[in-house]
Amino acid sequence: MSDHIGHWIAGRTVVNGGETGPVFNPATGRQSGCVEFATVSEVDRAVQAAKDAFPGWRGMSVARRAELFFDIREVFLRRREEIARRVTAEHGKTLTDALAEVVRGLEVIEYCCGIPELLKGEYAEQVSTGVDVHSVRQPLGVCAGITPFNFPAMVPMWMWAPALATGNTFVLKPSEKDPSAPAFMAELLREAGVPDGVFNVVHGDREAVDVLLRHRDVAAVSFVGSTPVARYVYETVTLQGKRCQALGGAKNHMIVLPDADIDMAADAAVSAGYGSAGERCMAVSVVVAVGGVGDALVDAIRQRIPKLTMGNGAEQVDMGPLISRDHRARVAEYVERAPAEGATVVLDGRSSTPGTDGFFLAPSLLDEVKPGMRAYDDEIFGPVLSVTRVGTFEQAVRLVNDNPYGNGTAIFTRDGGAARRFAQDVQAGMVGINVPIPVPAAQFSFGGWKNSLFGDTHIYGREGIKFYTHGKVITSRWPEPSSSKVDLGFPETR
Repeated sequence: MSDHIGHWIAGRTVVNGGETGPVFNPATGRQSGCVEFATVSEVDRAVQAAKDAFPGWRGMSVARRAELFFDIREVFLRRREEIARRVTAEHGKTLTDALAEVVRGLEVIEYCCGIPELLKGEYAEQVSTGVDVHSVRQPLGVCAGITPFNFPAMVPMWMWAPALATGNTFVLKPSEKDPSAPAFMAELLREAGVPDGVFNVVHGDREAVDVLLRHRDVAAVSFVGSTPVARYVYETVTLQGKRCQALGGAKNHMIVLPDADIDMAADAAVSAGYGSAGERCMAVSVVVAVGGVGDALVDAIRQRIPKLTMGNGAEQVDMGPLISRDHRARVAEYVERAPAEGATVVLDGRSSTPGTDGFFLAPSLLDEVKPGMRAYDDEIFGPVLSVTRVGTFEQAVRLVNDNPYGNGTAIFTRDGGAARRFAQDVQAGMVGINVPIPVPAAQFSFGGWKNSLFGDTHIYGREGIKFYTHGKVITSRWPEPSSSKVDLGFPETR
């Protein structure tokens, strides 16, 4: 699917013939193509193209941009399976999962079709004698997005859709591990009628990222990735006085109370823990068994795991490979170290992994995992599910709140009072009640707390519209010529 992937600058593919990076099919372990790595000058060309396109795009009527977004929605809906196949070929997730990713991105595009409503300001007349006040939201200029390998279609759509809808132009730097889907989306935007230069894609590594972060003509940066890099991006961008939202890592806990439906909770833990081979920032990585529910819950999860099928994501399987050979080795190391740290390996995925050249690792289940163990403290980002046991509801909440991450969390219970208290007291940005992966609908917003988010606003929803726009308040008066006079006092609204 890959072959040779170039940049997309000012409405055309750019191939420089310089440094490239390999792109693999994780299911076979073989290189499927290569991707261009942008030089400093190429990143500058992309930013300049976006800067040149900004006046015309910003000057387009909101009604016309909304009409264009309906066209974008139709093109992406019609071509969604082609996008998904590109995701599967380079990421490895199942085709069903990849298609769901595209659909969740489409939801944000659909939300942005209502941009005339979303950009409405406020108006108040006669706030003072003969004085009216109104507010507007205006675009920032050139915005940049730096996106991760695990959602190569959805996360970019979460960024560029609200950025473009609000009148900004955009430069995307996707992961170099699976670049085909973002490159294809650039072509689809042109097909939908987006003018050249409004949307640009540059590929590369840290060099390309650093140029974007420090470029004087980039007004705002959106980032999703690991916490150390998110912190670096946020500090680098904000030090220059620019706007930044940087979403970091996660360690999502799923609390299971003694009154919960054990079968329902076990199904949820397996689905949220091993879906997409655990390579989701919203994956459940720690199941917290409260009271005496632990033995029954661990047994129910253990019984379900062998029923999962593993293989090439393009086929009818439950779980595909990990993104790379190195990442597979790193995830497997957590299982290897677990017994020495005091955890119990209930199921060892290393022993049941298919004997292929692909980057496969079967699901592992660890029990008696505690804070201080690497399997608990680190974001593993793979098919390793840990079970931690506590005695009370209060201990479970404290466990979540003491964790440095605060992306998402969930509780499984039949007790409405306990669920309500959990939702109020837990320190996380997204909470599920009997919902293991509480990714919000497009009209809300996605983002965590603590080390899971650097910045003041979440992605998409009304917070996304706010992030990509400046607020401006206009106070006006149209006096009669004879009513003007010098007044050195501070203006009063009365």
